Amino acid sequence: MKNIITLSICLILGTTLFAQNSTVFKDYTWDKKPNYETNFSDTTGIVGLKDQISVEFIFEDENFVEYFLEHKAFYLNSDERIEEYNRIYLPYNSNSELQINKARVIQPNGKIVELDESQILTAEDEETQQAYKFFAFEGIEKGSIIEYYYVAKKRVPDYSGKRISFQNTYDKRNVGFDLYAPANLIFKTKSFNGLPVVEQDTLMEDKNHWFFKANEILGLEEEEQAAYDASKAFLIYKLDENTANNAKDITSYSKVAQNIYKSYYEEIDKKVKSKLEDFIKEAGVTTAMSTDDKIRTIESYIKTNVYKGGSNAGSDLESVLSQKVASPAGVVRLFISIFNNLGIKHDLILTSDRQELKFDQEFEANTFLNEFLFYIPETDKYLAPTEANSRYGFPPAYWTDNYGLYIKEVALGEFKSAVGKIEYINPVEADKTVDEMFLDIQFDAEDLTKINVNLDRSFSGYYASYMQPFMDVIPQDSKDELLEDFAKNLDDGAEIVSKEMINADPALFGKKPLQFILNFNSEAFVEKAGNRYLFKIGELIGEQIQMYQENERKLPLEDQFTRTYYRTIEVQIPEGYKIANPEDINMDHSFVKDGNELLMFKSSYTLEGSILKIKADEFYKVNIISKDFFESYRSVVNSAADFNKVTLVLEPQ
Repeated sequence: MKNIITLSICLILGTTLFAQNSTVFKDYTWDKKPNYETNFSDTTGIVGLKDQISVEFIFEDENFVEYFLEHKAFYLNSDERIEEYNRIYLPYNSNSELQINKARVIQPNGKIVELDESQILTAEDEETQQAYKFFAFEGIEKGSIIEYYYVAKKRVPDYSGKRISFQNTYDKRNVGFDLYAPANLIFKTKSFNGLPVVEQDTLMEDKNHWFFKANEILGLEEEEQAAYDASKAFLIYKLDENTANNAKDITSYSKVAQNIYKSYYEEIDKKVKSKLEDFIKEAGVTTAMSTDDKIRTIESYIKTNVYKGGSNAGSDLESVLSQKVASPAGVVRLFISIFNNLGIKHDLILTSDRQELKFDQEFEANTFLNEFLFYIPETDKYLAPTEANSRYGFPPAYWTDNYGLYIKEVALGEFKSAVGKIEYINPVEADKTVDEMFLDIQFDAEDLTKINVNLDRSFSGYYASYMQPFMDVIPQDSKDELLEDFAKNLDDGAEIVSKEMINADPALFGKKPLQFILNFNSEAFVEKAGNRYLFKIGELIGEQIQMYQENERKLPLEDQFTRTYYRTIEVQIPEGYKIANPEDINMDHSFVKDGNELLMFKSSYTLEGSILKIKADEFYKVNIISKDFFESYRSVVNSAADFNKVTLVLEPQ
């Protein structure tokens, strides 16, 4: 991605190349006699005593380079934390070289043990063959401090939007950030989630300097269903202006849109066009198909037949069509060329995973541009071209409910270009992702502790997306096991009488639900108690999540996708018996905001002769719940768990 959207350094900075020296890092060192305060109550086993990050951009021998310094110290006071921090990994790749790396242990008695070269190790990842370096600390005991710093020189500087996080689960003290640049280069920064605002040093004359200092940054605990990484305090910086050549808005989405358009929306010659049309025919696309069906057919064919390689795989269209091997960039080009050939209007979107980093509407930085999506205005649906396990209409859910940069093609006569606009990526609506269950229950006439269950369960949307698109490659024995699991998950000892799978066709994803029908006998749901029977009817909907929250909620809650559950249970009450406590079925919890019911669990019953009919429906129409409304969400979720515990009492009439 960065190779595509990063601007040319020569074009931006070429008029200002002159040699400089790094004055910031060359003499950097730690205190020979450290004096860290450790007199505090600690319940986590760790406190950050120092967290300093400094960055400097300079010109060296007509090259624009970046120096990056990280200096940290930790107080460790538990065996778990010592085990966790006895190795510290360092940046080590083809783009950077370590200039300085030092580490030491300060023991509780004040003794300082500095690591020598033999304790700075190099290893290799067996899978990727990627080399890495790490500090191997020894002699750490409870109450020790480990301290290290390093300076890395980056030959390809990261200046178009760099994110640095300063918050963790533990408290930090003495936190700081410095950014240095030549006097003609102006950087912009933005602090997020309560991090102190970065200020400019007005006293430094020979270069620009931006910084912040914080005596303390409190730890942020991880919470269930929270976007933890996106919620931590962090900053982003970017190069914005070069006063030497009057270049402004250097890191901007308008430039990104132009670069992306030039790279991906290329004119193709007759030879390549012929290959493209052959590819479309091979995929099975016909002119009679609807837009939906054309896109589904093309996507399925590409994601089944084009091998996804790394960034070094085929990226030009002709290579992809000939070899059916593509890099992520090659896959995106292939989709665009096919859409253009078929006349399917679309927007190309660049966005972020909201769990990791929420797209900011105001601060334009390439660090937000991590994931590719297509938006089809005609159908109001999204497609994730490079995600093999995603399908049209149901993109990776964490890429939705978020803003993104929409790159839209514009034409003026024969001249074509693109504009970039920040717009919202709407989540898929709750009624498009449905888990529907129908259960018909018959009691054994000879032994009421035995029941026969006819289960009809269907999935659509995201729930089906994990299975239905891949049914043609799943072996039959695995399909049988999948079917049987729906009964076994309710009762491991269930006696399965019959089973059937319907709509197990990848082509039907998004059109018809994937359906599982089973008939089984069970002795797991009814117990005899004197002349009465206890029927654990709630367990027939399967185990439900129950949310606990001992402490006050600190972070918003985030679900992956909106969703709906429909459950219908019909029970043939045995002759001569009645239900003593049908009112236990009735539950009604919901969350209403601005007149809209956003969350709901409701169960109710009707009694028609000897037939007990139960409805237990549930929906979640929003993904993101502020901490102020967390208890409303929890009450709805826990309602399903409460229904799960409902036991009906059958007693003689």
